[in-house]
Amino acid sequence: MNVFVIVAIFAIVFLVAVIDLMRRRVLMEQYSLFWLGMGLVLLILSIFHQWLNPLADVLKIAYPPSLLFLIGFLFLFGIMLHLTVVLSRLTMRSIRLVQELGMVKAELKILQTEHELTEGDRHVN
Repeated sequence: MNVFVIVAIFAIVFLVAVIDLMRRRVLMEQYSLFWLGMGLVLLILSIFHQWLNPLADVLKIAYPPSLLFLIGFLFLFGIMLHLTVVLSRLTMRSIRLVQELGMVKAELKILQTEHELTEGDRHVN
């Protein structure tokens, strides 16, 4: 079987899986756009593989089908970078929320203590 057919079949299965994950609301739309883009680029380049030859010549790649895998790896690295940025933001948000929660709990404890003291004074008088 030709490598272009294998990549085309993989791209179709991949696109169907991403669309199914979107449909079931397991994968958010903002992240699915990256995956749909990668799947479509691989599908288009595997169907119109004659476009790979001139591009591979420009990039000095001896075996044009390996350009498909290079493109896939570059997409994956881009997605990994994006997800790392998102993860970093979420980590900072979590730290900030835990700090705010600690401050609110401390303030609540102070208010409860003050309330208990004023209630105690009322019962003594």
